[in-house]
Amino acid sequence: QVQLVESGGGLVQAGGSLRLSCAASGRVFSINAMGWYRQAPGKQRELVATITYGGSSNYADSVKDRFTISRDNAKNTVYLQMNSLKPEDTAVYYCAAGQVTHWRAAVNDYWGQGTQVTVSS
Repeated sequence: QVQLVESGGGLVQAGGSLRLSCAASGRVFSINAMGWYRQAPGKQRELVATITYGGSSNYADSVKDRFTISRDNAKNTVYLQMNSLKPEDTAVYYCAAGQVTHWRAAVNDYWGQGTQVTVSS
């Protein structure tokens, strides 16, 4: 099993920035990608961004040019830098990890508990 612990959520005004972190522990040798998904009230969980341990990243169109995903393989940690936040970015953000065979594949073998991001207008 892989355990994921997220941090960094909170309340921010529109146009502001937040940085999320997610540290993986346990059987980390079994994963080769990590990422972030989000779920707003009444909506399905959706992709935000994923990144492989080789450095290939995949973003949702709605966050391209505003969010940046990065990783520190030595620390088994993934980060999500969120800039120019909008009220529609408000959601619970979930860290995910898994084993993928393609850089655009869904990363969904393991999930964190989620962290709330609220953007006020």
